[in-house]
Amino acid sequence: MLSVDLFANAIVAGLLLGGFYAAVSIGLAITFGQLDIVNIAHPAFVVAGSYAAYILNSEFGLDPVLIGLLMAPLFFFVGIAIYRVYYAAFERTGQESLSGLAFFFGLMFIIEVLLIMAYGVDYRLVSAPYIGQSIDIGFVGLPYRMLVPFGVAAALTAGIYLYLSRTFMGRAILAVAQDRLALQLMGADPVKIKQFAFGLAIATTAIAGSLLIIIGPVEPSLGRQYIGRAFAIVVLGGMGSIPGMAIAALLIGVVETMVATFMGPSWSPAVSFGVLLLTLALRPSGLFGRK
Repeated sequence: MLSVDLFANAIVAGLLLGGFYAAVSIGLAITFGQLDIVNIAHPAFVVAGSYAAYILNSEFGLDPVLIGLLMAPLFFFVGIAIYRVYYAAFERTGQESLSGLAFFFGLMFIIEVLLIMAYGVDYRLVSAPYIGQSIDIGFVGLPYRMLVPFGVAAALTAGIYLYLSRTFMGRAILAVAQDRLALQLMGADPVKIKQFAFGLAIATTAIAGSLLIIIGPVEPSLGRQYIGRAFAIVVLGGMGSIPGMAIAALLIGVVETMVATFMGPSWSPAVSFGVLLLTLALRPSGLFGRK
């Protein structure tokens, strides 16, 4: 017989997990959804953000969320440097489809190998006063290690959405995805705009990485588990749609948690790929994408 308590806790846990998924996917919604850059190394940067949080938390005792915010500008400039290499080597010559994909695939493994060489394959974690604490609302438990990432992810998603929709640079990023020629006629440089957008996307991984290590310990190859999830969320939400991405992330989180709770955790990794295949087959434009 279905337990109401178990069902309610699974729904709440899924929503909290989905909020974190949104933080992981929002940068990919910019690079893949709006810039058409298949950055499969995106989750590896998230793990790099987790290790930055681990280092500074261990050395100076800083809060992981604060570390993510402090590291975001550094990751932004790293993203700009990576896009310059990508543009010069692949995009400018029209070889971004296959060669560009191989570039990011190699970049993902470089990040993993560097982390393994520096810190080994042991799991690393951080300490904070709220980790291990929880609050109960009726029969529903809300662990702070999930509640804090959900709140930060919600603020990050809202901030990126407002930036893209309310500022000149944000609208230019949307324009370069929809009509590059019109943007050039207005005197803007699409390459510089895409460079900025890519840097912004990588900056979000610093914050997402700090949330990942709050939720649980990390190791260098952990990012591979999020490649399928992140792409499934972006495609399901609609290419380039930030609100759609957020709703899709919550949906994936709830479905994964329900499957793990009532069918077993071994089934949950297949959820994202199943949703991705169904979306591509039935509604390629996603929930909120343009038809």
